[in-house]
Amino acid sequence: MFRHVRCVLFDLDGTLIDSALDLGLAADEMRVARGLPSLPAAAYRASAGSGARGMLAVAFGLSPQHDAFNALREEFLDRYEQRITRLTRLFEDVEQLLSTLNQRGVAWGVVTNKHRRFTLPLTTAMPIFGSAGAIVCGDTTPHSKPHPGPLLEAMRQLCVQSRDCLYVGDDVRDMQAGRAAGVATVAASYGYLGPDADIARWPADAVIDRPAELLKLIDLA
Repeated sequence: MFRHVRCVLFDLDGTLIDSALDLGLAADEMRVARGLPSLPAAAYRASAGSGARGMLAVAFGLSPQHDAFNALREEFLDRYEQRITRLTRLFEDVEQLLSTLNQRGVAWGVVTNKHRRFTLPLTTAMPIFGSAGAIVCGDTTPHSKPHPGPLLEAMRQLCVQSRDCLYVGDDVRDMQAGRAAGVATVAASYGYLGPDADIARWPADAVIDRPAELLKLIDLA
């Protein structure tokens, strides 16, 4: 049980929202446009947390070192931007979780590596994010996770100390950023765990298998 929690910060993709279909279909459209067969959505899902890098690795087997990567990345980002809210939804229980935090007076916010270009249209389209006390994007600060800078910025905006805060995410970088920022960390096992993820080895203080389980870990009395 985490006590004296005044603030909960969350990663976005794979933690609060399920954006895997829109990410995967943006990459798959590129395959089809080049005469390649479509891949099933499940082929992209585990790599959704890695954004363009992960989607292009699945779609074309390319790494960022490949000569064609940068051009394909820009095309992917443009295609994704065009369909960013079509199929993306909150994970089950997320609205209940965030509403409960609001009702109990626990501040919450988002800390994501997703850039403002994509984060703000998504969060604007989902009314629950109107009650977020902070939304820190991948380009809000000079550094992205696993650097602690984005978490420190969110806590600054929310006027909370690290000892009063939790960070919830579905990637080892989230746990590393939380640890570096001095906050307790919770790993979301329902998120976009890559094929090589070993959640048991992450520097997490707790693990949840669905969003609503977080409420059982927080003393809201």
